[in-house]
Amino acid sequence: MFLCPNTLAPINDMQFVLHDWLNLSAHYQKLGLEDFDQELVNEILNQGAKFSEEVIAPLNREGDEQGCKLTNGIVTTPEGFAAAYQEYIANGWNAMLGSADYEGQDLPHTIAVPVQEMLSSANISWRLTSILTESAVLAVTKHASEELKKLYLAKLISGVWTGTMCLTEPQAGTDLSLLSTKAEPSNDGSFNITGGKIFISAGDHDWTDNIVHLVLARLPGAPTGVKGISLFLVPKFLLDASGSPAQANSLSVGSIEKKMGLKGSPTCVMNFDDAKGFLVGAPHTGLACMFTMMNDARFQVGLQGLSISEASYQGSLTYAIDRLQSRAPQGIQQKDKKADGIIHQPDVRRMLLTQKALVEGCRAFSLLYAQQMDIEKFASDAIDISKANNVIAFLTPIAKGFMTEMATELANLGIQIYGGHGYIREWGMEQLVRDARITQLYEGTNGIQAMDLISRKLARDKGTMLQDTHALFTSKVAEICDPQTKTQAQSLLQEWLNTAEQLKALNAIDLAAAATDFMHYSAYCLLGVIWLSMADTASRSTNKKIKHGKAKTCEFYIKRLLPRKDGFKANLFNGAEDLMALRDMEFDYH
Repeated sequence: MFLCPNTLAPINDMQFVLHDWLNLSAHYQKLGLEDFDQELVNEILNQGAKFSEEVIAPLNREGDEQGCKLTNGIVTTPEGFAAAYQEYIANGWNAMLGSADYEGQDLPHTIAVPVQEMLSSANISWRLTSILTESAVLAVTKHASEELKKLYLAKLISGVWTGTMCLTEPQAGTDLSLLSTKAEPSNDGSFNITGGKIFISAGDHDWTDNIVHLVLARLPGAPTGVKGISLFLVPKFLLDASGSPAQANSLSVGSIEKKMGLKGSPTCVMNFDDAKGFLVGAPHTGLACMFTMMNDARFQVGLQGLSISEASYQGSLTYAIDRLQSRAPQGIQQKDKKADGIIHQPDVRRMLLTQKALVEGCRAFSLLYAQQMDIEKFASDAIDISKANNVIAFLTPIAKGFMTEMATELANLGIQIYGGHGYIREWGMEQLVRDARITQLYEGTNGIQAMDLISRKLARDKGTMLQDTHALFTSKVAEICDPQTKTQAQSLLQEWLNTAEQLKALNAIDLAAAATDFMHYSAYCLLGVIWLSMADTASRSTNKKIKHGKAKTCEFYIKRLLPRKDGFKANLFNGAEDLMALRDMEFDYH
């Protein structure tokens, strides 16, 4: 019997952020979405919580123990995974964000994102397959021909078929200009795809009767570099005249990667041997098409980081309350016990509050981001859509990079709170550390996210992304009622803006040297603004736990976590000279 607790959905905090802090009612009214009232939103969240807690979470630990198997070219996932997926799609969860024109539900992101967080907290390995499918839906929706949409989109939206993203090759990871998979035109208008891809999440499984691979490849005579890449839809099974899976395509699974974590998710080496594929978008525009998937997936990976952090916090809090060790330094707290719970130890509280403050701050950050996705999707005003696009672009690398960095920190704090038990498999905390580590790597390493933020989104942009992001946070500051809190938030936001503007003057190598520090500096500053805003909103809450808990957690964040920004800020203008001074042969003394 495993001792790790199943994660419970943080419904009360989600509802506070959505209804009180973000004022969903006014948000939906402005977008013409009045049908999504507070009662309906809460019902969807409650049903999502029930499914996550009762169906998905119980599979997590056994899935990690069993892993996935490849036998005679066929992949099987852990016991119960496939059945849970059938229940998932039968209840319509996969279709939340899909277009109503293709059997989707067209829900706002502010409803879907909390459910997605719950699912990843419950079982990140299980959830990963549906993340890739949702990203594939976006690419097909935005770039595929009407013929391909008619054949594939409704099945992907419903989840009857799943999707993958096939980018990486052994020699081409971050640098896709080195990609070598080939696409040869066929007489029937299709293309023959030949090449190998690695690290393909859910490249094969036993959940559905077809899998739709979106594959990057080069056409004959294509330009060199990334400008010569095209995107192709390559199904596991080709369709017959009725649109049903029929003939097996010429692709196969070479192996399943043996990984540190995510053992319940099959990460496959995929081989394409003259597999029939269909062009998505115009020739040589594959990278732009794929970024439609990647940007969504990057936010989802950030959400995975938040989800793991939440799971670690919940496990840590439960253990800290139950674990009796010694007496508290402030005096006996539990007179009827032989010792006090370790939650009464100041250092344990420091770790718990670090988890709590970063989890709740990042959740608010993710739902503010989701609100911008709603505007991008549903707004009628072109200026509003453009501003939302800019904010999403600017915040995506922060969401992916910072929230996954926090996942590793907070999961490790969970092990520390458990002490020796945290290092033992049966308690479940070490799995969170193993599962968290990949989030800093896939969909672009966090170093790449930091470079994207400081180079493309800050230095190369004409300032609109930065200014629109600043304007969004300024609007949240304007809502603060307490004058002292408002002044504090204004000062913090202005400091961040001034620092970002100064960085634009740096040369390329100094920008690269400052990238990771700027990502963390930005995150701590923006989370500081969020916390001050949330605490002000909570001061008017009728829920006493939220009213007082938010205020005290905000105080902890401002006093003990926000000062981290100063260390990162100190490095921003140090240049790259010290990083580049060491010659290659001087890194070791052999």
